[in-house]
Amino acid sequence: MADQDYQIRIINNEKGKGLVALRPYNAGEIILQEKPLVCCQFAWNEDYQYLACNHCLTPLESAEENARRLSGNINLILPYPECCETKKELIVECPTCGVKYCSDECLTEAFQKYHRVLCLQSREKNENHPLVQMKEAWKQMHYPPETATIMLPARMIAFINQASDKTVALSTFNQFCHKTVNEDEEIAHNLLGEKFIGQIDVLRQMIKGALDDGDVPHWFSPDGFRSLLALVGTNGQGIGTSAYARWVKNVSGLEMPDDRRMEIDKLIDQIYDAMDEVAGTFLNNEGSGLYTLQSAINHSCSPNAVVEFPYSNSTLVVKTLRPIQPDEEICIGYLDECQLERSRVTRQRMLSSLYLFNCHCDKCLQQADNDEVSSDEDDDDMYTS
Repeated sequence: MADQDYQIRIINNEKGKGLVALRPYNAGEIILQEKPLVCCQFAWNEDYQYLACNHCLTPLESAEENARRLSGNINLILPYPECCETKKELIVECPTCGVKYCSDECLTEAFQKYHRVLCLQSREKNENHPLVQMKEAWKQMHYPPETATIMLPARMIAFINQASDKTVALSTFNQFCHKTVNEDEEIAHNLLGEKFIGQIDVLRQMIKGALDDGDVPHWFSPDGFRSLLALVGTNGQGIGTSAYARWVKNVSGLEMPDDRRMEIDKLIDQIYDAMDEVAGTFLNNEGSGLYTLQSAINHSCSPNAVVEFPYSNSTLVVKTLRPIQPDEEICIGYLDECQLERSRVTRQRMLSSLYLFNCHCDKCLQQADNDEVSSDEDDDDMYTS
């Protein structure tokens, strides 16, 4: 997509920067495509054997293996194996620590960017290694469903430590929002909640002991580490990939007789039902990443664009939900579809805790005189990691 199709500019004093269309867009049109600066699988997701490339989160299971594990049916056979996108013959390992990548290209890129610093130097996961201890400490603080992982800041630090020009590398992360409390200086980011106060300093000491090469000393100070966690919490874009979902999409695109289509659709529904019983809603390889352009796109509770992951890896696409005119701001929803349908009070509470701002989009302004909570569930809606 040509750069002149959109532009990052100052929207107003309240919002700061945002992404603005420079030409008309039709509904369903791709605005931009972007790879992350860094991304990382969630700690619990990895430990539950959701197998993904250590660099780009491409699934490493075949669609059939994925469906068998999540449905609990080890005898499940998927038809049309040619619709599975997993290329197991391309999977490679780090020769030192054994972490897996979907291709030589991902292994090489990870080594060039950050993995040389993070490599555990042993094929056996040493329980006493500071990075392993740090990850375990994080897991005891943050149970599923996760929205962040301490290993993403670790990759950011390693990225800078490995960079030939550390000033430029650091500036790529300084562009992200890293404030720790909301606009009214009242609500701290939920990763910095009161229940984490003592544990945050434990994590800080662990990450400092493992990765402090003197390149980013401010990130290892108490205030700097809090801002680092807030940076990851407020800017991290959730990523989800699934070998089975890609198989379903590809099979759905095949031409076949109507009776066979009904048979396949029934099989797909049965497998999803079985997955729901065994794995619940946790069907994907899940993680989060930092994206330069995506992070510049502001939130609206009635967005005109959406973030998608059509390639089942960490490459995102921003696509229009409705026509967008030149000079119109491009906005996405930071909350999921169900959350966007909650009351204004609940949306504001979630946005303040997760993203540290009060929303003044058109939908919120229209609902400002109707601030009753929309359902009994809203009081229990806030996610705390």
